[in-house]
Amino acid sequence: MPYPRKLLNDYETVALDLHPHWWHFAEPALALVAAIALGIVVQVMTDNDVLLYVALGLIVVCAVWLLARYITWATTNFVITSDRVIFRSGVLAKRGIEIPLERVNSVHFHQSIIERMLGAGDLMIESGAEEGQQRFTDIKNPDRVQNLIHSQMEVNEQKTLHGRMPPPAPMAPSTDVATQLEKLEAMVQRGSLSPEDFEQQKRRLLDT
Repeated sequence: MPYPRKLLNDYETVALDLHPHWWHFAEPALALVAAIALGIVVQVMTDNDVLLYVALGLIVVCAVWLLARYITWATTNFVITSDRVIFRSGVLAKRGIEIPLERVNSVHFHQSIIERMLGAGDLMIESGAEEGQQRFTDIKNPDRVQNLIHSQMEVNEQKTLHGRMPPPAPMAPSTDVATQLEKLEAMVQRGSLSPEDFEQQKRRLLDT
């Protein structure tokens, strides 16, 4: 199911809404196939009812495992909005993580050889939030997700600089000014902000 739109802030838009990659089903699916194969072998090769019941029990257990994994998949969302990165999962008991884009310091991804062939991988987000570092597994095309997060961050920075959206409420004024100056310096280094605009924004921040 998609991420509930009622949980979005005013004027917040969804750029990406993902369920885990289908690789999420690999373990229970392989276990179920193996259990079915074992049941067929027991049925053909022996008349032992005890072994047959054991094999049937394994099939049921693996089927339940696969069903539980599907429910987890269907109720897990990795979302990128115009303001936040959101992770939400759970059927009855919900758990979630929200990382404001302005707090994101760096985004890394990791793929094994098999995951690269399948288009899956892990995403690591380092932020200035209390948790510091968050790891998300079974992400579809994590390199593209990384680029999208960076793109949304750039868009937000440009909107803030041009006065189209207010800067986030600071926890402490001095910390907020220092954080904003660091972001402005990073934009100058990336070439997305000219030195003249940097000096103008710097004076504005220091005068507030």
